[in-house]
Amino acid sequence: MQFQGTEDYVATDDLKMAVNAAVALERPLLVKGEPGTGKTELARQVSTALGLEMIEWHIKSTTKAQQGLYEYDAVSRLRDSQLGDARVNDVRNYIKKGKLWQAFTADKKVVLLIDEVDKADIEFPNDLLQELDKMAFHVYETDETISAKHRPIVIITSNNEKELPDAFLRRCFFHYIRFPDMDTLRKIVAVHHPGIKDALLTTALTQFYEIRETQGLKKKPSTSEVLDWLKLLLAEDLSPEDLKRDGANALPKLHGALLKNEQDVHLFERLAFLARGAR
Repeated sequence: MQFQGTEDYVATDDLKMAVNAAVALERPLLVKGEPGTGKTELARQVSTALGLEMIEWHIKSTTKAQQGLYEYDAVSRLRDSQLGDARVNDVRNYIKKGKLWQAFTADKKVVLLIDEVDKADIEFPNDLLQELDKMAFHVYETDETISAKHRPIVIITSNNEKELPDAFLRRCFFHYIRFPDMDTLRKIVAVHHPGIKDALLTTALTQFYEIRETQGLKKKPSTSEVLDWLKLLLAEDLSPEDLKRDGANALPKLHGALLKNEQDVHLFERLAFLARGAR
């Protein structure tokens, strides 16, 4: 079971090696990188390439580890008991299976995505250590143990918003998705915009990397944002000459696809002002 990328996803050799190493070791693959570098999409493409079902668990700031196992609705059971509902005789009627339960009891091996683990409380990763290690957990209400029929391929993503516990890191195979270089980004663009002319692409990507390297930028535009920007350039039928910037207008064309906060827009406006003053 080897991941070699797909037609719709450009995976570097390092990334393919990381996926296959995690599968061989039967360890969760922890993927970090800037937002928009394809971490979540990686799990979907692994699922497609290996022909496996995918189960997605998107983490929020309020998510608790227990929700990934199961939730017991005691309130509904109490209400039903007051109404004389016969369902109260079986506690299983009030247990909601979580994503790990679904992955563990699937009839075939699945890909389990735990997306943006760093959004949750700092204790969240630690609370999943034993379950991810042993691939099993105990349901106290029914006194049963749920064990994985087939060990899922677990892919965990993080945007590096907070440090993850050492004990959690030790149990994972780690890979950092670096921002793609020009050649890799060209390959990614070719997948999404195969008909784009080379002159326009070269001018646009040169300008894009210049924007990313601008000192003082609060949020660097990501891979997904440059793809959106190129889509707009094609829709507007702009030429390489249309993209040229001068001192009077430092903002890129259709900059709303690349610059996502007012501080960065003001930064380019100040650069234009300074350039005009230097003339």
